[in-house]
Amino acid sequence: MRVLLVANTLPPKDVSGVGEQVLQLAAGLESMGHEVEILGRGRDGARGPKLLFPLTIVPGFWRALRRFRPDVVQVHESDGALVALLTRVLSPVLVPSPRLVALLQVSYLEEMRAVRALRFDGRVLGSPGLREWMFRLFKAPVQIAFGSLTAWLSDVVMAPSHQTAIEVKRNYGVEKVLVLPNAMGARPIAASVAPELEDFNGCLLFVGRLRIRKGVEVLLNAVSVLREDDRLVRLVVVGDGEHRSSLEAACHRLGLADSVRFLGGCDAGAVRQLMSRAAALVVPSIYEGMPLVVLEAMESGLPVVASAVSGLPEVVNPASGWLFPPEDVAALSAALSEVLDHPEDASRRGEAGRRLLEERFRPERAAKIWFEHLEGGKATGATPPQIANQLGGEQDMSPEKDKTP
Repeated sequence: MRVLLVANTLPPKDVSGVGEQVLQLAAGLESMGHEVEILGRGRDGARGPKLLFPLTIVPGFWRALRRFRPDVVQVHESDGALVALLTRVLSPVLVPSPRLVALLQVSYLEEMRAVRALRFDGRVLGSPGLREWMFRLFKAPVQIAFGSLTAWLSDVVMAPSHQTAIEVKRNYGVEKVLVLPNAMGARPIAASVAPELEDFNGCLLFVGRLRIRKGVEVLLNAVSVLREDDRLVRLVVVGDGEHRSSLEAACHRLGLADSVRFLGGCDAGAVRQLMSRAAALVVPSIYEGMPLVVLEAMESGLPVVASAVSGLPEVVNPASGWLFPPEDVAALSAALSEVLDHPEDASRRGEAGRRLLEERFRPERAAKIWFEHLEGGKATGATPPQIANQLGGEQDMSPEKDKTP
């Protein structure tokens, strides 16, 4: 088959889990003999600001349709809404008539709700900044509407975890969402030199965009608890974002200036080097889809300490890491104590994670699942009024509504 993948964020230009998943899936599909093209930003794709990608990708997509004549068009996130609409409108006259697939890494309704204060034991640990509130008030509703439209138009809708599939079904009004786990390992990581950090070998490591839903304040407070017990704890924070200044201020407030290093953005090679020196990767998020950084840690044999939210428990289990309730500083500090006090156990869990990655999260397996879903899965969308209603009020979050995606 000829498969056209349309995505806004693609490495190495963009540090993006969505973009990395596109490349990993493409490699898996190519290993099965399919012909794959990727359309993003650049000379042959969208031009202009990243914000306008849903609109500016349309001319490049039209050219790709005429030249490549794909059997399958796959769009990612809400950025593909207009491409999905054009595909659906033109499909009766296109030869071949392409099937339309949507791969939705998150529910933007859940991401919008995750822009809120972090709390533990009656205390506010951190609050969103102005840019994050602007996202919640203005950008997120547009992404919810576009994501709903994309899901409604598509023949097959996929999500990276069972929990995300349930969220997409519930929030976007889609009858059927299939699970396509993320993958890792198709692309070699270019050699790179990580910053030299004296006395930071065996550190705890966080990697991700610095925003409120990543829960870094929870991690800083857990490190502070360990420091109060005279524990020698070091934390390296990799990533940048709208919440960085607030996190640095919190770090000084908690007296952690000598224990925490903010490195900003690092390339994939530097992240792998840091993982080789770390004691554990910590993912304290209050909302996620299925973060690829967890798979990177598993590939490196690094144990993971993660909050039990969204799709994280589907990747991290007690054999390969530690799970703790989100926003629970005490539970996170206890898990970090186990990591630091029992390095041999941490190492065993890291190796278990590596084996799990080999069994379940390689591109060839993802491509096989993708093909099976394409052959057998038909997603029936919501009606336009149902889509509009998603913006009107709170949805019933009860898991009993949707036990299976």
